[in-house]
Amino acid sequence: MTQGDPTDDALATIASILDQPAFLPGAGKAASREPPPLPPEYREAAREDADGYSKAGPGPMEAIRFKWTVRREAGGKYFVDETIGENSRSITSGPMSADAAVRFVDDQASEARQRFEALRNEMAGRAAAAEILRKGGA
Repeated sequence: MTQGDPTDDALATIASILDQPAFLPGAGKAASREPPPLPPEYREAAREDADGYSKAGPGPMEAIRFKWTVRREAGGKYFVDETIGENSRSITSGPMSADAAVRFVDDQASEARQRFEALRNEMAGRAAAAEILRKGGA
């Protein structure tokens, strides 16, 4: 890394944004510094209550947050619709059983959370390294 590398500045800026309260669309005020509550832990779903089961991925902005929702079609087949933000077209996986659809949603949400945490930790580490370099440390 060089001292004037714009990538370091961008990563430091992104890391600082992730450490700040998120702004909720249309809310007009900053949200709490507490992270949003985690989605409910995995639960076994009976066939009749899997329809509508959903989880959203992590992230500071609703517009880029993934969401997975189980839906049931005629014939007892279940599908999972994956969207990004509010107005995106869904990507559908299935058909599958109700339990498989719920596991799919839980697995996708868990993987998204792990990737988000890894990226956030990497950005925080780079921001710390960039700060050390700015101050003349080695």
